[in-house]
Amino acid sequence: MTESDQVVRVMTNDHSFRVIVACMTGSAREVLARQGVRGLAAKALAELVTGTTLVRETMSPDLRVQGLIRGAGGKGTLVGDSFPDGSVRGLAQLRADPSAFSLGKGSHLQVMRSLINGGLQQGIVDVGEAGGIGEAITQVFAESEQIAAVAKIGARFEQGELVACGGFVVQLLPEAERATHAIMTQRLEDFPPIDAFLEQDTFGAQLLIDELVFGMPFTELGRSSLRFHCRCDESLVLSALSSLGRDDIQSMIDEGEGLDIHCDYCGKDYLIAVERLRALLEAS
Repeated sequence: MTESDQVVRVMTNDHSFRVIVACMTGSAREVLARQGVRGLAAKALAELVTGTTLVRETMSPDLRVQGLIRGAGGKGTLVGDSFPDGSVRGLAQLRADPSAFSLGKGSHLQVMRSLINGGLQQGIVDVGEAGGIGEAITQVFAESEQIAAVAKIGARFEQGELVACGGFVVQLLPEAERATHAIMTQRLEDFPPIDAFLEQDTFGAQLLIDELVFGMPFTELGRSSLRFHCRCDESLVLSALSSLGRDDIQSMIDEGEGLDIHCDYCGKDYLIAVERLRALLEAS
């Protein structure tokens, strides 16, 4: 990786297209390490956390976006979580045989994004029928968001280790003229597979930007860093426990061993001592 993980946003000067590119190699690598996932599930999870970030940056950069994939035949679930501060995390819940995970027909992608009014916008598509995670997100844009956009996402592995991960969204804006639209449509049809860029030593967000808007005057709208970060902490754990009934908390106290809580996203363990449980009970 030649540059830190980041997302870059640009717009052509004629206001025809907006392009969002994300390079997420380090962030996705940390997600996979925390989940201990390998094989096809690892590639799908890396692409999913990239996809949720691209959807958030395209539709609601100041709000949270989650993506959930249920593997074909119900054999495993993957979760990608993207937050406004650029932090991402992921979760792999696989059956006894992780190698059975499949993105074939019958696997579904569900994208959920927060709305300013507190509501939730979501779309569900069949990943197998769409042809991949990037293609499924393209379909979500069209069907659930009613916007014309193309998403491409990829992750490259060497000897089982993630070495490059990223993707892009090209969004058609209302101001686009027919001739300009035709030029970009043809460019995207002829655009090399994203794997061709992932194989380059210089892979990064800027490389994709330069290729996608080559020859088109454009303005950079902004760029921001991305990183793995889990949202869990002891205060959130205590807050969740405080919502329990008094009898439930008292039962934990009576057992006399405290409470051991494990975060599935980052692997961190929280040991809540009996004294903390008593304090919760007294405060309730």
